[in-house]
Amino acid sequence: MDPKIAQKGPYVLELKPGTYWWCACGQSNNQPFCDGSHKGSGFEPVKFELNQEVKWALCGCKHSANKPRCDGTHKKFL
Repeated sequence: MDPKIAQKGPYVLELKPGTYWWCACGQSNNQPFCDGSHKGSGFEPVKFELNQEVKWALCGCKHSANKPRCDGTHKKFL
């Protein structure tokens, strides 16, 4: 089963230090972060931790090979 494409492009965000859970299923109403909508789907969120403030492009198409970061895979869905 493939994840739902939440958006055909990355979520470019300034992220503060902390722990984050990236939505892997595409069902979350709090994109690009997990809200628990994956339960029972077979998908699990991807945990990542930041030690400093960064600007990251988080994958919106849910097909990146570098999850949770965007790797340009969304271009094949345009």
